Amino acid sequence: MAKRVLIVEDDKDLHNLVNVVLTREGYEVVDAFDALEGLQKLSELKIDLALLDIMMPGMDGLQMLHRLRADHPLLRVIMMTAMSTPEAAVSALREHACDFLAKPFDINNLVKAVRTALELAPQEISVEVLSARPEWIELRVACDQAAIEPLERIMAQLKTDLPATTREQVTYAFREMLRNAIEHGGKNDPSQTIEVGYLRTPRVILYRIKDPGEGFKVESLYHSALLNPEGDPMHHEKVREEMGLRPGGFGILIARDMVDEMIYNERHNEVMLIKYLDGEKSPIDKMAQDQ
Repeated sequence: MAKRVLIVEDDKDLHNLVNVVLTREGYEVVDAFDALEGLQKLSELKIDLALLDIMMPGMDGLQMLHRLRADHPLLRVIMMTAMSTPEAAVSALREHACDFLAKPFDINNLVKAVRTALELAPQEISVEVLSARPEWIELRVACDQAAIEPLERIMAQLKTDLPATTREQVTYAFREMLRNAIEHGGKNDPSQTIEVGYLRTPRVILYRIKDPGEGFKVESLYHSALLNPEGDPMHHEKVREEMGLRPGGFGILIARDMVDEMIYNERHNEVMLIKYLDGEKSPIDKMAQDQ
């Protein structure tokens, strides 16, 4: 049986485009052009996924999301909006939206987001929100690679005021270290969780990521570009192939260059990424961070 997707969007041109594309993908599409109509459809039909626009006349998408959670606590919801603000992202997190698409978006990204949301069990796409203030976010996230892109898109809305280069650097470092925590610390086991923290001040952005693993020793990372012998920048790829690992190994090395400081705890199962926003850097020697 085809999965049923509810579209709640007042822009008729975009609404019709999304309808055509999702219908072509094999989904059964239910249309609503405002929040009240959307809530009515939810009361009448079993819906597998809802796509909600935020900026609508009358009740907006965030208000609708809050209302529907009373009767549909596990409904998978993707927010769509041109209103890319930290407040919107925080509200979406608080109400357990599983993805956040900023307009204008590539329609292929929408299809991918829909497919990802519908392929995951509700407990795998939910994020436990411990703190949801624009300047202080704390989350628990299931150790599933499919959670990375949706979480990255939501967290990116917290940095829309930053220069594009800074935003891209911080986002890359966050994504790579999140991937490492899920893959190596959590062993891609959705029953395990990682802790994600985000702190923002006028001078600094700080991410904290803690995985449930036993940690590691830097000198044991033969599969990482960090330990490549001088003159052999691809040595780690041979090691990864022998170990049956996916191609890669540059993540930590590149992520470290994207931020001003990368600091591990003693066990190396918790990392802080620090990016200074005022041009000043800490005198901490980056070489010492590997010890």
